[in-house]
Amino acid sequence: MQADPSQLPPYILVIMATVSFAVFYFMSFLPSVLSGWHTLSKRFRAESEPYGATKSAGPFPYTVYTRYWSHYSFIIRMTAAEDALYLSVLFLLRIGHPPLRIPWNEIQLSKTTYFMQPLILLTLGEQERIPMRISERMARKLGILERIPVNS
Repeated sequence: MQADPSQLPPYILVIMATVSFAVFYFMSFLPSVLSGWHTLSKRFRAESEPYGATKSAGPFPYTVYTRYWSHYSFIIRMTAAEDALYLSVLFLLRIGHPPLRIPWNEIQLSKTTYFMQPLILLTLGEQERIPMRISERMARKLGILERIPVNS
């Protein structure tokens, strides 16, 4: 006599749900470690909302490249405020990606290219030195080019 597959024991469903959550957690946390977000979050976790005049870009249609050319396509929001650059990812993908607040004096700016596309390279954190590459269009929308002198 064969067992009916629709008659799974209840503990199998619990195991499947636990494994699914663990895989989702790992697949969300791993990119934060590889990209440098986790490193930045140790010192630059956002404790407050942006204040003063702000300019925002994202999450659509921008792509942001980070360390090891990890990219955050369509999931990152950047907000330039008077005091700092604020970074956050969409809520559903926030595991391992707490919102960040990086003061302007902790950001260096230079120009680079990727497959002949001009990009702005933001080096985040004086100690951490995490690269973040954004389009010139995104940098202009945020007003970053006016805030930080460009190192060519």
